[in-house]
Amino acid sequence: MKAKVNRVQTMRRITTVWCLFLLMSLSAMAQQLNVSGNVKDATGEFIIGASVLVKGTTVGTITDIDGNFFINGVEKGSVIDISYIGYVTQSITVNDETPINIVLKEDSETLEEVVVVGYGVQKKSVVTASIAKVSSDDLSAAAPVRMDNALKGLAAGVTVTSSSGQPGAAAQIRVRGIGTINNSDPLYIVDGMPIEGGLDYLNPNDIASIEVLKDAASGAVYGARAANGVILVTTKTGKVGATKVNYDFSYGWQSAWKKRDVLNASEYAMMMNEGYLNAGMSPKYNDPYSYGVGTDWQDLVFNDNAPVMNHQLSVSGANEKVSYLFSAGYYTQDGIVGGNFDRSNYERLTLRSNTIYTLFDEKENRNWLNSLKVTSNLSYARVESTSIDANSTWGSPLGSALALSPILTPYDEGDAAQAQLDKYANTEGYVPMYDPHNGKLYSIPGSEYGEMTNPLTNLSLPGTVGWSHKFVANFSAELQIWDNLKFKSSYGADLSFWGNDGYTPKYYLRNGGFSTRSTAFSSKYDGLVWQLENVLMYDKTLDKHSFSVILGQSAKKTTGSYLWGSRNNINNYDRPYIDASNGLAENGDRDSAGAPTETSTLASLFARASYNYDERYMLQVTVRRDGSSRFGSNNHYAVFPSFSLGWNLTNEQFMQKRPDWLTSTKVRLSWGKNGNENIGNFRYTVLTSTGNNAIFGASESVINGVKASGLANPDLRWEESEQVDFGLDFGFFNNALTFTADYYKKTTNGMLMTMNIPSYVGETKPIGNVGKMENSGLEMEVSYKFNVADWNFRVAGNATYLKNKLIEYGNDSGWANLDSFQGAGTISRAQNGMPFPYFYGYKTDGIFQNYDEIKSYTNANGELIQPNAVPGDVRFVDVDGNGIINEDDRTCIGKGMPDWTFGLNFNASWKNFDFSMMWQGTAGNDIFDATRRTDISASNLPSWMLERWTGEGTSNRVPRFVVGDNINWQSSDLYVYDGSYIRLKNIQLGYTLPKSITSKAFISSLRVYVAAENLLTFTKYHGFDPEISSGGTSLGIDYGVYPQARVFTVGANLSF
Repeated sequence: MKAKVNRVQTMRRITTVWCLFLLMSLSAMAQQLNVSGNVKDATGEFIIGASVLVKGTTVGTITDIDGNFFINGVEKGSVIDISYIGYVTQSITVNDETPINIVLKEDSETLEEVVVVGYGVQKKSVVTASIAKVSSDDLSAAAPVRMDNALKGLAAGVTVTSSSGQPGAAAQIRVRGIGTINNSDPLYIVDGMPIEGGLDYLNPNDIASIEVLKDAASGAVYGARAANGVILVTTKTGKVGATKVNYDFSYGWQSAWKKRDVLNASEYAMMMNEGYLNAGMSPKYNDPYSYGVGTDWQDLVFNDNAPVMNHQLSVSGANEKVSYLFSAGYYTQDGIVGGNFDRSNYERLTLRSNTIYTLFDEKENRNWLNSLKVTSNLSYARVESTSIDANSTWGSPLGSALALSPILTPYDEGDAAQAQLDKYANTEGYVPMYDPHNGKLYSIPGSEYGEMTNPLTNLSLPGTVGWSHKFVANFSAELQIWDNLKFKSSYGADLSFWGNDGYTPKYYLRNGGFSTRSTAFSSKYDGLVWQLENVLMYDKTLDKHSFSVILGQSAKKTTGSYLWGSRNNINNYDRPYIDASNGLAENGDRDSAGAPTETSTLASLFARASYNYDERYMLQVTVRRDGSSRFGSNNHYAVFPSFSLGWNLTNEQFMQKRPDWLTSTKVRLSWGKNGNENIGNFRYTVLTSTGNNAIFGASESVINGVKASGLANPDLRWEESEQVDFGLDFGFFNNALTFTADYYKKTTNGMLMTMNIPSYVGETKPIGNVGKMENSGLEMEVSYKFNVADWNFRVAGNATYLKNKLIEYGNDSGWANLDSFQGAGTISRAQNGMPFPYFYGYKTDGIFQNYDEIKSYTNANGELIQPNAVPGDVRFVDVDGNGIINEDDRTCIGKGMPDWTFGLNFNASWKNFDFSMMWQGTAGNDIFDATRRTDISASNLPSWMLERWTGEGTSNRVPRFVVGDNINWQSSDLYVYDGSYIRLKNIQLGYTLPKSITSKAFISSLRVYVAAENLLTFTKYHGFDPEISSGGTSLGIDYGVYPQARVFTVGANLSF
């Protein structure tokens, strides 16, 4: 009985325990929830790949392509953290409300707070140097198709001038002016790798940011290569989240935005008759008004609605182990001059792979050897292009279109065709040239047009195809050694192949412009630049003290080779190749050459130390030691130091009671020295010259001899730039409004020039570091972001004032004549104490209206200053006051470098619409109009010549017209015009389709847009384009520049 009672009690206890366990389980289950929700940003865009994690656990997920998330079995009252890079993390307590809609706000502490500097990044708040940043958003709004144009109007202190509107034409980039009379190009660094030959190989869509290191302090870490500024390009990487596919497409139509006003046929005949009469000759045309309008050569040359097309595809993503981005781009453009003849065309294919592998990350478990990341950046670019001769008055298509008489016709037809065949039948080299499209015979201008040719005949000739293949690879490994000590080792290579292929058939364009034989030719060049760098980095914060130190070593080597050949007498124009020609070397019809190019090396050590106290006081010191094979034996090594200071006033205690609208104020000061190692190879030495034979002995035998061609200079060294910069940074209204200003003074010492020594030292004077240049200026940038209801706005502007002066040219005279113009003489010059270069010629003081004015223009002795003048001639200014007009009266009459460059950007968005536009321009620059050659007697004239002097009071600027006038149209300020302009560079309107529509097609985002480039240009200049840069010394000289096109574009951006 007792045993039975015990069994019953045991059963009751078991039952009680089971019931309690069941009740607890049911209670626990009652408190667990299935949590779902959606994550967006402030603009309503879904955030893909945001982390959603139950705090204190490993339970979590990431948002999908629609920003949605779902987590099973979350206890009521648990806290969920929602985070994403660049946004403030939000914490949500789980309750019965579901789904949860979350809007993440941008993190003002991290967003746009980091800038890329040499060998690292820095918080913008503690940057003490002058650095301009262009983000990917800025680039997308500007929509550049070439990277060298991407900075135009977007960064203060950076002057970008398009050399022409020809497809593939490179822009000239100058950072803080012309730093030297030699090569003033900046140093380009892409993902840590120095790049030769510019940035054309890059697809602009692959760019994450561009930083321009403008002062010596920011560039000193690159030492002997940073004198002309450094442009750092960082390409995109994958972002954490699901794989994202982007496809962008655009198609555009290009046309000339402006044509030059020239005379029509009747006006031309009338003016020619007047010019012949004024020259003492008989008029040429009996009835000028019978010719009507005549031929518009510009209409025939310009290719309206020339197509331009762009495709871009990228695949990207990231997780805790790997980040990846793969992209491909294809861009093609036909030129508005010659594009329809396959003579001005451009095609680019780009491929890129950026990957980051985290091999291990044990930061939570230990503080030594706890992280290793390997980065691989690979890119390939293939470019093919053809181009015409541009900005030339020597028979270029545009130059000829301006010069040819409108009375001439593009074709000789009927009796005119037979007359040409008869006239030139016995002329050397004559080959009838027919239009391949309509079979008509091209006309031939007469000898009175000099080098000018029928532009259609010129364009019908086959063009030379330029090609290039560029491979850039950069591999790096970054190891966390201990605490905040990191070691990074990288190896990069830039391998390029480029050349030209083409042929010349037998042709006849004009007297002196023909070929009596056909020729096939080809050239190939290759270059390899490799770089090995090892960098040790240490960052530490102790209370309010923050330290950052880098120590590095760099080695770089450049090698290359070339090979070219040509052969005459092509067998078949369908196979215009060297091996398909039959010219023999013994007849001088076959030639070739090839050799390695000079090797150059650079070995460097560098260090940088940064310190800031409470983000209040900042100090940075940099030093780099470079050894270069390009320097003379006595100067192989150079040391480049710099320092910079910063003071955040608003972090001071006495500023804590400042007005709420004043967010930040920072003062910066920097000094440093940089070098220009890009001086060419072996310029410190001299080669031998042959032909120095001598007669020896009684037999008077001639012995072949050689001698040194000049004196060597083992002391030859780098060009050195010393720069001081003072800057102010302001932030207002929680940094919604920012303003930055910098004043700088940069002096370049030791510019390479021929040394000023007696000529008897040898056949050639040695090269020495004897020149000196100075640039100073003021840079300002302002940006304002604000919202009005559902509208979001951003306005940003920049302006730069630049003053350039050549201090010492280095030769014995202190000046040198540079460019010239046929019929006008020297038109540009370099001179101590003047801007480099400047336009050179006579100053004028109106037109002599009558003989009394001529007689009253006398010197101190009462003698006529211009005794041979007649009414209607130009009154030249006696600048030197010696009483006569001669070469000594020529002086500065203008300059091509602007005093001011500026840019203005405006962005707005409302719901699914977005709008952007960018204006840019210059002020204080001049243009020398060298398009009308006065030595060509039959040349057409600009329409402003109709305003010439024809009698007293008719004109006080344009002199009487005289055929062959070489007096009134000497180089003078009559050729010089105001080159200032303001241009609506880009304007774009886009619309993003609602996700409720696109999600049905598995598209996460679809944006369509229309855009225009060069839509409006305001300028006083009458030429094709006010933006003129020929490189070298020809800045601002217009020989008939290939104008930039006005482009209308439609496009779409898709994301999957």
